[in-house]
Amino acid sequence: MRIFSGLPSFVLAVFAAFATAAPAISQVAGDAVEASEMAQVDLLPGWRRADGVHMAALRVRLAPGWKTYWRSPGQAGIPPGFDWSGSQNLASATPRWPAPKAFENFGLRSLGYKNELLLPLELRPRDPGAPIRLDVTVVMGVCYDICLPLTVTLQQILPTDVTTPDTRIRQALARGPASAAAAGVRNVTCRATPIEDGLRLRAELDMPALGGDEITVFELPDREIWIAEASTTRQGGRLSAETELVPPGQAPFSLDRSTLRITVIGEKGAVDIKGCKGG
Repeated sequence: MRIFSGLPSFVLAVFAAFATAAPAISQVAGDAVEASEMAQVDLLPGWRRADGVHMAALRVRLAPGWKTYWRSPGQAGIPPGFDWSGSQNLASATPRWPAPKAFENFGLRSLGYKNELLLPLELRPRDPGAPIRLDVTVVMGVCYDICLPLTVTLQQILPTDVTTPDTRIRQALARGPASAAAAGVRNVTCRATPIEDGLRLRAELDMPALGGDEITVFELPDREIWIAEASTTRQGGRLSAETELVPPGQAPFSLDRSTLRITVIGEKGAVDIKGCKGG
């Protein structure tokens, strides 16, 4: 019997409802704590670029020893969620995640951030000549030895006349994964093999080493598809990673390789790779 560690969207919805219903309280070292005491969340208003896109950032300041999670949190993490529906003059919102770090808890690996997460937000207005009235609800997990759900609603008016870049946001953007081209990645191939309840996927990447114990993360647009933690090996300039994909129906399915996102994380940083060829 498989234990699915990922949280699909319907589970996240339940998690968000629970988090909204009452303050999250738990015990740490004998003391009752609330999630809001462990993480202070606010918005940096940023600036409007010449192309009309507004760059802002979500800032999460964490208490010592606490952490929060990357968009794909790993075996033991809670995936973050965003609800932008209360905003006005907002066509799209794209978080630009900094490269995460790996953590081990009780033999399970998760991916995320300690101390502070500064998450750049690329906000595209419907009318570039008008302010964005941002109204976003953020659902996230904050963890020590235990995990607490945290729901925060943030509101901000983002004007058009602030054009000076915020150095803090620029630095956070620079900590994001490199593109495949910039990192020297070549010949990304994937081979999918049917298994009883889904697919076994093996990727081969010709790319320079990132140092340390490299981690490979596979993602698909459909978050209902459970993706196992990948095993990663390297021989010289070739990295190999293997995982299993299990849809809700627990049966083999057709995989569109162009939608697959592969992130390789190492001591020297991370690389973001979009799609792969058949292998």
